[in-house]
Order: sequence, then structure tokens, then C-alpha cells
Amino acid sequence: MKLAFIGTHGVGKTTLCYDLAAALKRQGINVDMVKEVARLSPLPINRKTSLDAQTWILSTQVAEEIRSSAHHDVVVCDRSVLDNYAYLAFACGRQKAIERFVDYWMKSYTLLFKVPISGQAAADGVRDTDEFFMRQIDQLVDTLLVEKKLRFERLPDGSRDTWIDIVKDIVLEHPEMNSRLL
Repeated sequence: MKLAFIGTHGVGKTTLCYDLAAALKRQGINVDMVKEVARLSPLPINRKTSLDAQTWILSTQVAEEIRSSAHHDVVVCDRSVLDNYAYLAFACGRQKAIERFVDYWMKSYTLLFKVPISGQAAADGVRDTDEFFMRQIDQLVDTLLVEKKLRFERLPDGSRDTWIDIVKDIVLEHPEMNSRLL
């Protein structure tokens, strides 16, 4: 079972990943987390990115998901390939060959949780805090979700303190999870 939190940067996806992984571990579930790989990029990210950088990020995300899935029953992903592709498309335009692969890979996620923009991004020395840039990425993720007819759970705007409870309920009630808990 593979779960991904999607949306622009600085909205709380990482916190949700850690909270969900901890909650699942407390249930005795063999869980791992795939952290956001953009922070590891040897090439520029954010508004200074390139096709090479975004291809590296997307490929590394996939590799980490494969590695984690080989050893764990549940994988919680801080992003999906769709988010990574949104950054690529924003910076470099849509790339048909890469987009076909993204379409294929998106089928590997059991659940997607769209995390809305809620407040301002805190400067962390890595991610861009420009609100316009963040909103552009967020809108592109929304556009791709609709265009590709992907099923996802949209977390409610402005209810950040309730998100983990909503996510836990959805995950623990999912048929794949129920078979793991039996």
C-alpha cells in the first residue's frame, strides 16, 4: 500500500507524513516514509530549476518508492511523481515522454491526499517562499489531478489541526489496510 501527500511546497506534507507513519507504527504496521527528494538534488531547484534537475528529482522519487516498497507493507510518500512533474512542467513545459511515465506511475499509489495552501511557507533555507510561485505550482497540481481524472482526498482549507485525524481515518478504513490489520 502506497500513500502520497501532494501539493505545493511548504504546506505541511512532511509533518503529515511523519504523523501518519508514527500512527501506523503504533498500530503494528510495517511502514516506511519516502522523504521529499528535491532537498537532495545536486542541481538547482525551485524557480532556478532545469529539465535535468527535475528529471533527477522525479527519477530519484521513483527509485526511493521502489526501494521502500520492497521492504515495507505501507509506504508514506512526501510527494508523488505528479507533484514533481508539476514543477518540471512549470519550469520547462510539459514533456510528453515523461508525462506518459508519470501517468503510468500514478497508478501505483493506493491513496493520494491533496494538501491545500494554509498560511505562509516558513523559510527553511531550501524551498522558495514566494507566494506566487507556490500558488502556481498548487494550481498546476490541481489541474493535473483533474485532467488525469485521478482519485484523491482533498484536505479541508484552514483546518490544519484536523488533517491527521482525517487522514488516519481514511487510511485505517481502506480495504487494503483492513486486510493488513486482520
